[in-house]
Amino acid sequence: MNKKKIINDPVYGFIALPSEIIFDIIEHPWFQRLRRIQQLGLSGLVYPGAQHSRFQHAIGAVHLMNASLEVLRSKGISITDAEAEAVMIAILMHDIGHGPFSHTLEQTIVNGIHHEELSLLFMERMNQKMNGKLSLAIKIFTDKYHKKFLHQLVSGQLDMDRLDYLNRDSFFSGVAEGVIGYDRIIKMLTVHKGELVVEAKGIYSIEKFIVSRRLMYWQVYLHKTVLSAEQMLVQILRRARELCMSGNELFSSPALKYFLSGKILRKDFLSKENVLVQFASIDDVDVIGAIKVWQSHPDKILSFLSKCLVNRKLFRIELQETPFDSKKIEKIKNQVMNKFQVNETEVKHLMFVESTSNNAYDPKIDQIKILMKDGKVKDITRASDQLNISLLAEPVVKYYLCVPREIKLK
Repeated sequence: MNKKKIINDPVYGFIALPSEIIFDIIEHPWFQRLRRIQQLGLSGLVYPGAQHSRFQHAIGAVHLMNASLEVLRSKGISITDAEAEAVMIAILMHDIGHGPFSHTLEQTIVNGIHHEELSLLFMERMNQKMNGKLSLAIKIFTDKYHKKFLHQLVSGQLDMDRLDYLNRDSFFSGVAEGVIGYDRIIKMLTVHKGELVVEAKGIYSIEKFIVSRRLMYWQVYLHKTVLSAEQMLVQILRRARELCMSGNELFSSPALKYFLSGKILRKDFLSKENVLVQFASIDDVDVIGAIKVWQSHPDKILSFLSKCLVNRKLFRIELQETPFDSKKIEKIKNQVMNKFQVNETEVKHLMFVESTSNNAYDPKIDQIKILMKDGKVKDITRASDQLNISLLAEPVVKYYLCVPREIKLK
């Protein structure tokens, strides 16, 4: 079978799959599932073009990884063919653990386990079936390989994941502020004392990268309407779970019902092989299909929320930089209870007070290191002459309040 395929990508053009094992992984049902999981979840309710999948993102990340390896090798960095293949496998599979609507699912029906840990579980299961061919990729993915820069290319402040999703999400959403000079950044990468660094002449591209990342978070990922829609989805799934756990019959696919009907914890994923198989069977289609049917469910809360989300009758949302006054919250809560005839326990599904934060660059966790012309290495916040780069390293927290459209917030 010919495994040397070429994929026509709208962002980068023609992408050649670099090895046969990459093709084999892409062909696996667990990876094909990513075609049915949107990269930006509910952001398409704000930006109609943002309908691309995690499958597309993973392919794009492999393309950028291949390009970065070529650059590093051209600068004399030693990377064996086995290491190159392994790091491309690691970036290809870095998102395979995402569930439908990703982080929303992690807040509801899957408890205590992050998508990165699920990605590792998928990799380990597939490694068993592929006779250990993913072992080196797993070492790099978990940062247990002696060449640290390879892990940084997969998971770091300047990893190929971030370079692709910023570039791709900007392209499909149409938010031009998110455009980054990914090709320039890749050409400026090098390795110093075993760690990934950026040559000094690439500093302006890095400044633009950090600013673009911040703008994309507030304009796309944390757009107030997206926040409202995501919280509605959270409450739909929580209400559905409550009903299932109390014995109510709910339409859903068998895999989705498995997670709605029982409390699945991290230890279950680690100890029961069937749990991961069930997780691999759910995607956006399961959730959207169920919500469409739940519009006519006799439970008034579930049906109301489902109708609102399906028909884009999204909740009103108010954002501010300080926590909401408790008296205001209580007043609005009473309005919601009276309007929808719900009690103290039920009102939590129709009114939510939450917070969100944006930290475009956090040097405390990981640094973007600039290799200066004198051979010294500086963190970008010290190397940059732009004051706003230091300011961008500080997290920004915003508080928000969501209620149905029938309730006025002012």
